[in-house]
Amino acid sequence: MQESTDIHPAPRPGLTRFLPPMPLFLLQPILKRVVTRVARENPSLFNRLGPHKTARFVVDPQGLPFGLLLIPNPEALTFRAFHRNAEPPSDARIAGKFLDLLGLMDGGADGDALFFSRDLDVSGNTEAVVCLRNALDDVEGSIAETVAGMFGAPGRAALTGLRRMAAKKGDHA
Repeated sequence: MQESTDIHPAPRPGLTRFLPPMPLFLLQPILKRVVTRVARENPSLFNRLGPHKTARFVVDPQGLPFGLLLIPNPEALTFRAFHRNAEPPSDARIAGKFLDLLGLMDGGADGDALFFSRDLDVSGNTEAVVCLRNALDDVEGSIAETVAGMFGAPGRAALTGLRRMAAKKGDHA
């Protein structure tokens, strides 16, 4: 398994470069709740990951002021945000536009098409990424819907709005 220690700082978009960094401590309990729920409702995810259960996946939702670290180890689940200038070491890195990554979690986007069109950038241990993608593809329903449902009507409304934005983006592509 290869472990990268590269740091991939990205300039902060638009006006956010002039604002103080987002206080990520507010986001951490939400991410912990999300990963715990998804894991509890989909325990078979871990079987599909095989030896990659302890892999460190950095997810870079381009356009957001932070990145995400996922370690899908059922013994010590980790899903946390980090500031772009402090990217942790990882085994694999997945980068793409937020709406494309959301489409993958919502079940509507084709990961292969995004990869081959270069809308999704994968580096590091690609075998681990393929196992993660296959595990997520096996989930019944939409992970995005599960997460939105955790936040009730406001969460579902936000997901509907994001889906509309993604559909408009697709119409203009």
